[in-house]
Amino acid sequence: MNLQKFDAFYYLSKKINMKTSLLVFLALCTFSVFGFNSTKMNTQSLSQNKALVSEKDSILRHVVLFKFKEGTTDSQLNSIEESFGSLPSKIPEIVDYEWGLNNSPEGLNKDFTHCFFVSFESEEGRATYLPHPAHKEFVELVGPFVDDVLVIDYWIK
Repeated sequence: MNLQKFDAFYYLSKKINMKTSLLVFLALCTFSVFGFNSTKMNTQSLSQNKALVSEKDSILRHVVLFKFKEGTTDSQLNSIEESFGSLPSKIPEIVDYEWGLNNSPEGLNKDFTHCFFVSFESEEGRATYLPHPAHKEFVELVGPFVDDVLVIDYWIK
């Protein structure tokens, strides 16, 4: 603890009762510990993902949102999810992949339910991915079940 913080604690203890001072001191210590641990955890998780430790503007995100046709079964959706999830093992240009289901309480999803993030280190990587036979196979699989699709690509900032 540096002297400035100690002086502030000492000053507070003179102005308010000791019990309150102790609570303030413990709160400051708790925030310091959690802040340090949070920073440490964030650094560790970033260093574990090669795509996220790259320099700014070095990761190209390819975001795909799907709205499926009425009557698409859970089994068909599972097959689609598994197929999309297999693309990173088939296309080495994919440096990161994640997906999830909409759970926004705002009701603004316009019936889009699935969001997939595919990341590339370059536009050339994306250019290899788009016509890749594994990607084309996925597009053929998902096509009959898609009511609408939205794709946005961007460089991370």
